[in-house]
Amino acid sequence: MRSNVTGAAGKSRYTLLAGVTAFALATPGVALAQDTEADEEDIGLEAPESGNQIIVTASKREQTLQETPISVSVTSGETLENAQIRDVLDLQTVTPSLRVSQLQSASASTFIIRGFGNGDNNFGIEPSVGVFIDGVFRSRSASALSDLPNVERIEVLRGPQSTLFGKNASAGVISVVTREPQFDFGGTLEASYGNYNALILRGDITGPLTDTLAFSVDGSYNRRDGFAEIVNLDEDINNRNRWSARGQLLFEPTPDLSFRAIADYSKIDEVCCQVGTVVEGPTGAAVRATGGELDTDFFAYESFLNQEPLSQVDNYGVSLQADYESGAFSFTSITSYRELENILDQDVDFTSADVVSERRDQKVSTFTQELRIATNFDGPINFLLGGFFFDETVEQVSGLDAGSDARLFFDLLAGGPGVFDSVEPALGIPVGGSFAEGPFTRDEFGMDNQAWSIFGTVDFEPVDGLVFTAGFNYTDDKKDYTLQREALDPLSNVNLVDQFIVVATGGTVTTRDQFQALPQGQQDALAGLALTPCPPGTTDNCNPFLGLSALQFQPPWPNVPNEVEDGQTRDDDWSYTLRLAYDVAPELNVYLSYATGFKASSVNLSADSRPTALEFTPGPVPDGIGSTVGGSNFLAPDSPIVDAGIDVTNLTTGSRVAGPEKAKVWEVGMKGQFEGVGFNLALFDQTLEGFQSFIFTGTGFQLNNAGEQSVRGFEFDTNITPADGLVLTFATTYLDAVFDDFVDSPVGDLSGERPGGIPEWTIATSATYTHEFGASGNRLVTRVDYSHESNTPINNGLPTYNASLGNSEIFFREINLVNASSTVMLDNGLEVGIWARNLFNDQYIMTVFDGVAQAGTVSGYPSPPRTYGGIVRFRF
Repeated sequence: MRSNVTGAAGKSRYTLLAGVTAFALATPGVALAQDTEADEEDIGLEAPESGNQIIVTASKREQTLQETPISVSVTSGETLENAQIRDVLDLQTVTPSLRVSQLQSASASTFIIRGFGNGDNNFGIEPSVGVFIDGVFRSRSASALSDLPNVERIEVLRGPQSTLFGKNASAGVISVVTREPQFDFGGTLEASYGNYNALILRGDITGPLTDTLAFSVDGSYNRRDGFAEIVNLDEDINNRNRWSARGQLLFEPTPDLSFRAIADYSKIDEVCCQVGTVVEGPTGAAVRATGGELDTDFFAYESFLNQEPLSQVDNYGVSLQADYESGAFSFTSITSYRELENILDQDVDFTSADVVSERRDQKVSTFTQELRIATNFDGPINFLLGGFFFDETVEQVSGLDAGSDARLFFDLLAGGPGVFDSVEPALGIPVGGSFAEGPFTRDEFGMDNQAWSIFGTVDFEPVDGLVFTAGFNYTDDKKDYTLQREALDPLSNVNLVDQFIVVATGGTVTTRDQFQALPQGQQDALAGLALTPCPPGTTDNCNPFLGLSALQFQPPWPNVPNEVEDGQTRDDDWSYTLRLAYDVAPELNVYLSYATGFKASSVNLSADSRPTALEFTPGPVPDGIGSTVGGSNFLAPDSPIVDAGIDVTNLTTGSRVAGPEKAKVWEVGMKGQFEGVGFNLALFDQTLEGFQSFIFTGTGFQLNNAGEQSVRGFEFDTNITPADGLVLTFATTYLDAVFDDFVDSPVGDLSGERPGGIPEWTIATSATYTHEFGASGNRLVTRVDYSHESNTPINNGLPTYNASLGNSEIFFREINLVNASSTVMLDNGLEVGIWARNLFNDQYIMTVFDGVAQAGTVSGYPSPPRTYGGIVRFRF
């Protein structure tokens, strides 16, 4: 097995890790300080107003972190500022159980908790990790990626949370809580400048309009040159160009009634994302023969493209939250409407040869309504009951275009210049028609999703400190989808087996019915020849057309809905939670829980959407021909699609839909908060049945349900205050993950294998020291943090590259990141600081994928380089 390890430069960083870790774990013996005043930390323990405890709403109630019997990590707003965490992508450096990756475009990101999560490169697939911003569900990660302005805290809830959230929480939840308007006038102005000409401007202002009405306005502007270069175009790539604005009103007509209205808009218009060549396959020679080039030094941050890859996102919406308290009852309503517009336009062969480009124009419109009632009785029983309604429309217009070099490039792959000129007449294609410059495919996808759920919990406390909790969620989810395709390349519209039979019979057999009307012996003889590839140097007793089958990338498929496929999914499910929590002492509590979770079916809104084997049985495929090429229509047996007369050329099977995900988890936890020391520990055994796996195959995306994926492990975090002004944190997650059952993966049977991309160990540790300059109120805050992911396979193999290698060549990744900042904070509100992220410039491969239409080539995304700069902030 080849082990392509990246991030090896991290060996020297292990010294830092060992030192900080040893310091953090050794210091409980030191005399502990009582005054931790304003130091906050990233694992959920905070000083300011609650006796070294932070208030969270993970259970939809305000509780201290210690009182919340859920595995949750909390990152405070101050930590976000000190660590220079600008968006959710950076959050993973302080939350070990969370992984976030940005890949093909500025909007294509994946959230993963405890190894479970789905890619967001397909708008028909909702993430398994739900993202909520101020209580509003963001159904696509593209709508959750703006810069993080005015954040109070971010809560990461680990494990299924369906009994607390109404939509898609089978793997966990990221809940972002921003600051509401204040009745005291104040605000912040901030400017940061760094390498790559990075300029970030942020500001917010809040105050009263009347005695009962307060406002706040905040905005941000983020611009940076790209850290990579498109060499042949002399243009940057992986730049930053985004801005956001938000306004809020808080109306409190009485002490028991409040209304919070929020309107926000954000825009991203960037050139993204840098793709490098990990392995150059034999197609590299064809690229150069067309006059093109591709990079060969992965971490040189250089690429060769024939156009800038554009990524544009417009994300906007409004929400209204109403809260009312009446005695022991509290009522909450959250109403929202959002729109997301996403445009991607890029060169997808990732070379400077003008071969193929892709454009996607996507729009998502979402309406949500949540209602909750909660109690706070003095007696032993309290409850929460809620309802959630979700109505969303997804629209996508997309397509591929063949470039000016496409015909020559594929000519060379087929054997040399002029191959298509000589073979097209025999295939019934006009000379010059195959891979002609212009439209290659045109697709239109649509999906309407309507869902509702009822959820609730009941707490029973028979004696002080002992709480039994039972929770439930019933979800009903309906999706109606449409898929329409125009496959415009003539070659993909010819079945090479059937065309051989047409030619061999002198054109007397041109349909399946005519072929099956022939005597059986003649059928067998024609089929035997038509299915036999020609050895090199001969065309006798074989089918010379079959050598072109590897170039039939984008064949047609029946539009949906049709006579066989109704274009619908209908799901419903009951989820539940059972939990026992006990306060062993005022400073220590423990809990034991069992929970289930649910995520409804997902739809493959991509060019690789195909009917299932229950709906269509393709004809035989010649030996040595990939399964993406459809079998003979003439030889296809009866099936519902054939019987309905809607089969099309080169149709094969795959998936339109992946069924629901169902999660279950056992968890036992302990939380302690002592003078100067706090910790949280959770041990878990989590299983996801029907995990919706979504993998790129080289020319499209395959959507599958894994039979079962499970993970066992633990999460531990602690914060220690060994002396005045010094806060140390340490957090780690251990994951023992396995595919219990995944027979039909794109790379073969993975049952019993460890899922790729899930590190066994992740670590996040930090040291923050606040130096007070006497009684002046001035101080210096210095922070160093380190995050680590152990060496792990990036994936379980590549469907094209690894197929010929027996899945034996796997690429690995190891991550060691050090970030640092130091800020002088003056009593008059002025702050001046310096910061660095990825201080030691650790380099690693974020992910790899099969080269697009380039068998044997492996492409990948390199990690971002070191960034650093200075910041000036003024609070008033």
